[in-house]
Amino acid sequence: MDTPLLLVEDDTNVARTLTGRLASEGFGVTHAGSVAEAKSAIAQQRFVAAILDVGLPDGNGFEVARHLGEHSPQTAMLFLTAYGTPEDRIHGLELGADDYMTKPFAFRELVLRVQNMLKRARDISQSTAAPAGPVRIGIAQVDFARFTAHSGQSLHRLTHKECAVLQLLLEKSGKAVSRDEILSRAWAPDEFPTERTVDNFILRLRRLVEQDPANPQTIRSIRGVGYLLENNE
Repeated sequence: MDTPLLLVEDDTNVARTLTGRLASEGFGVTHAGSVAEAKSAIAQQRFVAAILDVGLPDGNGFEVARHLGEHSPQTAMLFLTAYGTPEDRIHGLELGADDYMTKPFAFRELVLRVQNMLKRARDISQSTAAPAGPVRIGIAQVDFARFTAHSGQSLHRLTHKECAVLQLLLEKSGKAVSRDEILSRAWAPDEFPTERTVDNFILRLRRLVEQDPANPQTIRSIRGVGYLLENNE
C-alpha cells in the first residue's frame, strides 16, 4: 500500500515531476498548490509525511505546518525553500519541522530524508520501551504516540527527532547517555550530524521540560559524556 504523502508546491512543473517520481518510490501523493488546498486535503485524509514549500500564493508553508501540528501532529514534515535563511530554518523547526532542504536539491536526497523521517516515526511508535500513555518529564506532559508535549498552558508539536531523543533519555533515566548514542538513535549517517547538533536539540528540549532552562534540573549535562535525565519517577 502506498504511503500517503502531502506535497504542497505551487510550481506546477516541479509538482508534476515530484509527484511522478515520489509515486515510483511507493508514495501515494496528494498535491496542493496553496495553503487553502493543503488545509482542505488535511481535513479529508491523514498523511504520514508532508513536503512543504515555504513560498505559496496565499501564504506560506509555515501556515500549513501550524495547521498540521494542530490537526495531525504525527505527520512528519520536511520544508523546501528557495531561500534557506537561518531565520526560516529556525522558524520551521519551531513549528515542528523534521527536516529542511533548499532548492535546487537532488531528488534522491529528498527521498532518503523522507524515508529517514518515516523510519524514526516507526521506531518511536514500535518501541517496546515507549510509555503506553502520556508521561511527565520535568514540567512537560509528553505523549509519544501523538508527538506532542504540554508545557505550561501550551501544546507543542514534537519533531520525530525530538521524540527519539526524549525517548532514549527516558529509557536510560538516571544514567548518562553519550552524544554518540543519541546521534545513533535519532539521526541517520547520511544526515551528517555532529555532536553540536545534539547540543542544539537538548537546548530546545530544555525549553519545554525545565522550569528554568538556564539552570537545568531535569536534563543535566554530564561533562565529557553527554546528558542524563533525572529519575523520572
